[in-house]
Parts: sequence; C-alpha cells; structure tokens
Amino acid sequence: MKRRVKRKPMSDINVVPYIDVMLVLLIVFMVTAPMLVQGVQVDLPEASTEPVPPTDDDPIVVSVDAKGRYYISLGDPDKQGSPVKLEEIGDKLSKILRNKPKTPVMVRGDAAVNYGSVVAAMATLQGAGAKSIGLITEEPVAAGRK
Repeated sequence: MKRRVKRKPMSDINVVPYIDVMLVLLIVFMVTAPMLVQGVQVDLPEASTEPVPPTDDDPIVVSVDAKGRYYISLGDPDKQGSPVKLEEIGDKLSKILRNKPKTPVMVRGDAAVNYGSVVAAMATLQGAGAKSIGLITEEPVAAGRK
C-alpha cells in the first residue's frame, strides 16, 4: 500500500513566457515604428537666418511642395498627412489660434514652387488670425563643403 504524498500548492509565478511575449512585441514595434513616419519631400531654399526663439507651444507648419500642394502639421514638419485645400488650412488655423493665440505659425516652401503659392498661403494664414508668420529655410552650404 502506497501512501500518497500531498504536495503544497506552488505560489511562484513562472514569468518566462511573459518575458518571451514582451521581447516579441518589442521586436515587432521596433520594426514597424520607422514605417509609420510619413512626410512630404520639400527642398527648402537656402538662406542665412537667425533661429527663432523657442516657445512653449508647438509651431503650426504649413508646407508647400514643388507641385504647389499644401500640407499642415502641428509641431514636426516632417510628419504630415495628405494634401489639404488652402481654405481648410485657414479654417483649422483660425480654430487653433482662437484657443492658443500665441502659437507660432511657420511656412515651408519648396525652392521650386511658384512664389505665388507661398504668398497665397501666407495671405490665408494672416486672414485666419496669424499675427506673424515665419519662413523655414536651410542654412546654405559653404563653398567646398557638403
């Protein structure tokens, strides 16, 4: 006759499977995160300028690409969606400026874009309530350096 030995319940949690799942998720997010970044390719004109003093609010950036299409973003100019009509940009900007009137407004114009497209954007922004509008440029490359 064999006696059955009673086992105590184990109170430790085996965390190895959870660590495996966490590492797989980390790899998945590391691979997919760079694919989520979208932007508009804009060749900025070169000019020597003073940097804009930093503010607490993220700037509103309106970009005009080489084909004259308009884009709007809040904060990072490289993260922009699909093209937007100029009237929609004015509506969005006026709503934002009603709540945060000191939000800086910047315009990025491609070097190959028609000057009239940039001026039209600036006029729309001014009509929407922007008190001052900044232009984003790139620092010119010195002769012999790249």
